[in-house]
Amino acid sequence: MNYKLKDMKNKLYILLPLLAFFSFSCNEFLDVQPDNRTVLDTDEKITSLLTSAYADHLFLMTTEMMSDNYDDFGSAYLFTRLQEELFYWRDVTETGSNESVKNVWEGYYKAIAHANQSLQTIEEWGNPERLNPHRGEALMSRAYHHFILVNVFCKHYSTQTGHSDMGIPYAEEPETVVDPGYDRGTVAGVYAKIERDIEEALPLIEDNLHAVPKYHFNRKAAYAFATRFYLYCRKYDKVIEYAKEVLGDNPTGMLRNTQALYALTTDFSIIANEYIKPEHNANLLLVTGLSDMGLITGAWLNGKRFMHSAPILSEKEEVAPGPWGNTVPYMRRLSYINGSLIFATIGKLPYLFEYTDPVAGMGYRRTVLAAFTAEEVLLNRAEAYILMGDYDNAVADIQTWVRRHLKDATTPGRNAINTFYGGVNYYTSTAPTVKKALNPEVPVVSAEQENFLHCLLHIRRIEQLFDGTRWFDIKRYGIEITRRTVDANLVVREVDKLTVDDPRRAAQLPADVIIAGLPANPR
Repeated sequence: MNYKLKDMKNKLYILLPLLAFFSFSCNEFLDVQPDNRTVLDTDEKITSLLTSAYADHLFLMTTEMMSDNYDDFGSAYLFTRLQEELFYWRDVTETGSNESVKNVWEGYYKAIAHANQSLQTIEEWGNPERLNPHRGEALMSRAYHHFILVNVFCKHYSTQTGHSDMGIPYAEEPETVVDPGYDRGTVAGVYAKIERDIEEALPLIEDNLHAVPKYHFNRKAAYAFATRFYLYCRKYDKVIEYAKEVLGDNPTGMLRNTQALYALTTDFSIIANEYIKPEHNANLLLVTGLSDMGLITGAWLNGKRFMHSAPILSEKEEVAPGPWGNTVPYMRRLSYINGSLIFATIGKLPYLFEYTDPVAGMGYRRTVLAAFTAEEVLLNRAEAYILMGDYDNAVADIQTWVRRHLKDATTPGRNAINTFYGGVNYYTSTAPTVKKALNPEVPVVSAEQENFLHCLLHIRRIEQLFDGTRWFDIKRYGIEITRRTVDANLVVREVDKLTVDDPRRAAQLPADVIIAGLPANPR
């Protein structure tokens, strides 16, 4: 059964940055206006253009399939070539899928181009104060899309090697020439420009620019992104400062009421559609895009060769014991059995279908991602506290999360966290546990700090499953992961391993970009 999406043959081209890297002719781009619609001559048209400053091809498939959230159950089950290439950390050759690395690369730069066109127009008008919110959103969008690109296609940020590690081109103008002379620069250089854009944007953003602010960078979403960015580049005081802007004095009121959510129904689709509603305080930024992930992670058999399997569920994650006791999340994992097939899922990414031909049943698969949530901000702050040695404040944030998300849990204190993770053996392929060895650039300073980091990463795996961010944690902490096959009797066999210094931790650039001259990632 082939369930690939129909390729977007009829899409309209826009003036993309990095045109030299794509195989289109000059005239195809220069015959149209940069926003592909009309001349930007009113405030309302800039507002409208900002709606396009968000990528329509999500990065989720890339980072989820490359992470340790999945096992291989064999080719007897449905899958796509893209899933297989990503799962086994191969250089991706699949280009027909909406979630190919080619479409991720082009889609994110397309969003950046729209942001840059808005910024250029505002500057040409003399940067009037009334357009400050527009400028703030455009800057934040530009920063965010570059941030995702650099974390997918490059090594993780390093204070030691970041000034020599290859980055990605940082596009700052809506290019109207074929060869703007971009190069990859460095990871540290990209991070410096992201920080510049974030800091300029934060005081400008307002919440009343759009009818549904949660689908744009509103104030809380912008500060949430800032907490993730500063956590990744290890400026922990900034993480704590900006988390307060999101969580206020009562973090519990910002968190998702998962008990109420999962009391609604056992229907996966209803729960997933409820999860992403903008009315929930926890949802800070919602991003919709072309994606199979709602189908693959849902209660269907499509794509289930590579699945969030029962062995992963019991060995590494939420049903594994923790310092909170033997409990389960309110967001329970729904297990399905089809012969020997066992997998687990949650109602988080809705499966949405956009019909282009209802009679023929043709169209595009979409989903909605809660790109930033209050839960992530809480965990970002807890991690910052841990890395600053402030364990009492870290405990308070951990306890807040546990009370809101785990059913009948014991609220763990500092001693309980230390005792539990100090007593767990490190993960091996024959004796898997929740505790994988950490190899971060900055050494862990004490046994207590390591125990708290294992607790934090354990919670992240529960909370952020299917968000695409587990891969970033693997890169940040130098966690080694394996590739495993699972047979009909749920016997697990290790077939590959990603070591700390494995160059495959940086996804390979699209082939046509490399052919056009941008240096490839080493292999």
